[in-house]
Amino acid sequence: MIVVAFIVLVLMLGTYVLLDGYDLGVGIVHLFVARTDSERAATIASIGPFWNGNEVWLIAAGGALFGFFPLVYASAFSGFYLPFIVVLWLLMFRGIALELRGHIANELWYRFFDVTFALASGLLALLFGVALGNVVRGVPLGRSHYFEGTFTFLLNPYSVGVGLLAVAALALHGAAWIAMRVDGPAAERASRAVRIVSPIVAVLAAAITYATFHVRSPWPNLLAMPWIALAPLASCGGLFGVIATREQPGRTFAASTLFLAGMLASAAATLFPYLLPGFPSADGGLSIYTIPASPNVLATMLPVVIAGLAIVGGYRAFIAGRFARGRFPTV
Repeated sequence: MIVVAFIVLVLMLGTYVLLDGYDLGVGIVHLFVARTDSERAATIASIGPFWNGNEVWLIAAGGALFGFFPLVYASAFSGFYLPFIVVLWLLMFRGIALELRGHIANELWYRFFDVTFALASGLLALLFGVALGNVVRGVPLGRSHYFEGTFTFLLNPYSVGVGLLAVAALALHGAAWIAMRVDGPAAERASRAVRIVSPIVAVLAAAITYATFHVRSPWPNLLAMPWIALAPLASCGGLFGVIATREQPGRTFAASTLFLAGMLASAAATLFPYLLPGFPSADGGLSIYTIPASPNVLATMLPVVIAGLAIVGGYRAFIAGRFARGRFPTV
């Protein structure tokens, strides 16, 4: 049951990254690929029916973490409290920029919220990547499982590298979305952005993969569960697909989704069974076997969470089928 809880939590976080990832990516690249007000309005309109709902997965994942693994929730907030508060503010700034941009027909007003949307999206991607890098690397935890490092400890070379990979990968994802959903010159520039960013993503992914083998080697889990090698293979296949299908926007976006899913699954496979490894040794960290909620809580929560996921996933599929068709004109 506890392994199922781990898988459910990973699926929720992964779904958030895949869905809200293209929203963040659109924010990162839209100042570069959309150069007129009508083009920027079209790129923002392309995510209009989805961005707010996509963030529900992050909220749900936070609630599931609190219910399934409360000690991990408490320990994570003890070390990541300031970054979490910054993330909260950035999420609010993104929402404000998206909602208020079109309320006043003024060039300065448009430009202010366009820049706000871009900066908030880029910083969010960077912070999420830095957080993931620190989780994979491990954090110093005391006997009471509280964070004993400093904020500067979190900004280590490995986690910053993961943050840069997150920014590049989500920029690629967002460019693929714009190329698929927006019409006109903005789509052509987005396709060129995919061609430019994909080699950068490939180099960063290779470097981070190499560094991960030194920071938190996945070999023990690979030897115990060889089937998890499918995750990095899927990631490689997705990245190859992005490069091979650059003239077919729909397939490029699907390949980008596969790449991100493979990378996230690889991170989860490397971490298992830990949710918050210790540093420098994972032995001092928090694993799913040592810090779960009570069996009664798990037995009660798991069916409710799984049923809720099915309902939300079905609704999200309905919305996608209803609104994710055609292209948004830029004139």
